[in-house]
Amino acid sequence: MRKVVKFLAAVAAIVVAAGVQQRAEAAFVGAPMGLRGAIQYIKFDQPTLAPMAFTLFCLKYKDECKPRPQQIVFRGGRLKLTAERLAQMQEVNQQVNTAIRPEANLEGLRGEKWLLHPVSGDCNDYAVTKRHELIAKGFPARSVLLSEVVTTWGEHHLVVVVRTFSGDLVLDNLSGHILPWSKKPYRWVRIQSPKNPNYWASLGDRAV
Repeated sequence: MRKVVKFLAAVAAIVVAAGVQQRAEAAFVGAPMGLRGAIQYIKFDQPTLAPMAFTLFCLKYKDECKPRPQQIVFRGGRLKLTAERLAQMQEVNQQVNTAIRPEANLEGLRGEKWLLHPVSGDCNDYAVTKRHELIAKGFPARSVLLSEVVTTWGEHHLVVVVRTFSGDLVLDNLSGHILPWSKKPYRWVRIQSPKNPNYWASLGDRAV
């Protein structure tokens, strides 16, 4: 009788474990197909100057640019992409894209004012607000980086890159979908360093 009870308990444990796995997989069903492709990571190249507007942003929001020495950059500073993490990223991307009214900067570099949670703003405001919100939700700062790109129509654009073991993913105010960086049709210019948000680096070949 004891053997039968142990056998039934083992079967029940297997069923429960399978159910948990299925629920975890189901949480990723809504993810873009690009997330299921080959993993590609951004290759950091040479150190480069940060955008001037970012320097002014750091003077205004000192806590956003404060190095966090207590956060050890372990295995490249990436985080494990769980269903919960992905849901949080999608939530932040959607909420910020909806909360800020698009307003083009017609003054060029002189008119760049990177602001947190403005009523209206351009790509820079979306990006710094998303980074702020993700870090507030517990994402390590070393894994949530601002990156400057150039669009297919030649405009400089700011996005957020979340570095995970499943690939480097992009939150973008021009899209409601979170995609791997290699799937975005951009020319990548520079990105924050995981070790210190005040340091930036140019990007290497995307085929890495």
